[in-house]
Amino acid sequence: MMAHSKALLVLENFIGGKFVPCSSYIDSYNPSTGDVYYRVPDSGKEEVEAAVKAAKNAFPVWSSKSPLERSQILNKLADLIEHDLEAFAQAESKDQGKTITFARTVDIPRAVYNFRFFASSILHHTTECTEMATMGCVHYTSRAPVGVAGLISPWNLPLYLLTWKIAPAIACGNTVVAKPSEMTSVTAWMMCKLLEEAGVPHGVVNVVFGTGAKAGEALVCHPDVPLISFTGSTLTAQRIMEKSAPHCKRLSLELGGKNPAIVFDDADLTQCIPTTLRSSFANQGEICLCTSRIFVQRGIYSEFLKRFVAEAKKWKVGNPSDPTVNVGALISKEHLEKVRSYVKKAQAEGARVLCGEGVDSLALPTGNQKGYFMLPTVIAEVKDESCCMQEEIFGPVTCVVAFDTEEEVIERANSVKYGLAATVWSSNVGRVHRVAQRLQSGLVWTNCWLVRDLNLPFGGMKASGIGREGAKDSYEFFTEVKTITIKH
Repeated sequence: MMAHSKALLVLENFIGGKFVPCSSYIDSYNPSTGDVYYRVPDSGKEEVEAAVKAAKNAFPVWSSKSPLERSQILNKLADLIEHDLEAFAQAESKDQGKTITFARTVDIPRAVYNFRFFASSILHHTTECTEMATMGCVHYTSRAPVGVAGLISPWNLPLYLLTWKIAPAIACGNTVVAKPSEMTSVTAWMMCKLLEEAGVPHGVVNVVFGTGAKAGEALVCHPDVPLISFTGSTLTAQRIMEKSAPHCKRLSLELGGKNPAIVFDDADLTQCIPTTLRSSFANQGEICLCTSRIFVQRGIYSEFLKRFVAEAKKWKVGNPSDPTVNVGALISKEHLEKVRSYVKKAQAEGARVLCGEGVDSLALPTGNQKGYFMLPTVIAEVKDESCCMQEEIFGPVTCVVAFDTEEEVIERANSVKYGLAATVWSSNVGRVHRVAQRLQSGLVWTNCWLVRDLNLPFGGMKASGIGREGAKDSYEFFTEVKTITIKH
């Protein structure tokens, strides 16, 4: 590999408005070919220290700008990313393994919208005021940015989820040190090249590349970083909570899910089946909101299963740059093995794999033979206590099981440690409301999936996270509130 390293793309950290080389690097792979794609800095304490220092130095000037000035800069950055949308989409697809279609229509447009959304919402927040006539006092609140925000984003929706953190953080007047996943760093690095042109002052946005164990830990443990926003696994979040506890840091944690879809016998299957295929297999199933447990009422169970499997078999797996492909490559060889191991466990427990992994043959183009691909896989007759029904698989695997009553399915849907998202399919309006109220889930979609209004709270219950993100929620997280009393 080293013999070819000259031809490889080599990323550099972005600190204080400049690209800074690192003393050591690690390889990052193209998931669709299995080849090394670029080298990414293996940053640690030293690099994080420099980035935090730059962010601290930039804070007084940036935080004193008006919301309108910050809004104009965010809009300019959105325009610049949108102008380069195709280049960003190509890079995201190659780096993450997702299809070019998904990167073009979901990831990059949403990254652009994240900046535009917070550029707009920052102009519309108001503070509270109350009067205490008997005491001759007026109380009011004011909100101020907190300081340096540590932002740690995952590999499944790289620029999409990184910008979902950067945009509100800087809109509110904070400066940031961001650490994208070392497996998907290219689009973050590309964005850094646009910051100066957008008018972002040096030091407001710093990006340090590297692993969670080194760079992430150094950021979480830094005494001058009062708040951490993290999207990723529950296991990593537990470590973040432990490490940040001595500093009493403010945390926003958006974690995993084991999301149920509940299909009642009065569901419109012409809508339900294509949407549930999407909610199970979009982005290779690598979305925290993906459906991985499908509960179908017994009366329509066999019909649902027959139609669902028939449609799943039509999903095309292959080269992500082919616009006709529905499923790209999984992020890494290790992750592919982990996802496959769940299918093997299900089979060992007596479940039936109806299509996909180990059942159908996967034909790949010549250049993709060593890529990390897997067919959409549907498993039936899985017990609720099986690890396939309890743990987040995060791949193109979904389990379909039957249920009899509303009461029973609510209890079963809630019987996991997660509580991020759920979908309910029924044409009975009363039932839809009843079930939505009782599901332990931060988001409930009924007769649809992934329809989002960014104004509204996003986040999960139980092991799916702490805190919410959205117009009001992100504003409250990224600012400190102060109550001021004036006696007149």
